[in-house]
Amino acid sequence: MGIDSKKYINLDRFNVSRETIELLDHYKNLLLEKNKEINLISRKDIGNLIKRHIEDSAQAIDLIDLNSKMCTDLGSGGGLPGVVISIMLREKKSKTKLKLYEKSYHKSNFLREVREKLKLDFDVHEKDLFKEKNIISGTVIARAFKPLPIILELIDKNFSDLSNLVVFMGKNGKQLLENTIKKWEFEYKNIRSTTSKDSFLINIKNVKKR
Repeated sequence: MGIDSKKYINLDRFNVSRETIELLDHYKNLLLEKNKEINLISRKDIGNLIKRHIEDSAQAIDLIDLNSKMCTDLGSGGGLPGVVISIMLREKKSKTKLKLYEKSYHKSNFLREVREKLKLDFDVHEKDLFKEKNIISGTVIARAFKPLPIILELIDKNFSDLSNLVVFMGKNGKQLLENTIKKWEFEYKNIRSTTSKDSFLINIKNVKKR
């Protein structure tokens, strides 16, 4: 399965405390242990877990509206980025409430276990997002969830009062974005990923269907 080739979490550019690094490290160990039972991350990613998942997820903190009352993680899985963001929000002493949506029973239980062990403040919603209506959230984050057009359809039909959308985009992201703009109108800015030269984050506001 491989050993994480990078032993230490490096979030120097965020100027975080030692306590935050320790919490992230504890979470990493819980994730690895649980991954032996259920599939939280791909086996091929275990050797690069810190950079590929922990540090990658942390990037979203700069794009969250810390003045909004609610932030929602779509399809949180094993907590990437939801748990990481929760730890980062704690560092910032933010009052933004975090909701993690995950329809899997086993993954939701793991998220609750992490919450209790690390004493974090987030809600776990064991529900299918596509069956929920009028979800209120100032900021929405999507990482390894669904393609951008599907996310925008979900936002349009199932969410209300959304002001800020953060989506992690992969190596085909630029082409996908160009295709999406043909059907959707929105303000956006791209932020180059610091963990992958082929990826970027996109911050979207004022979404409208053309």
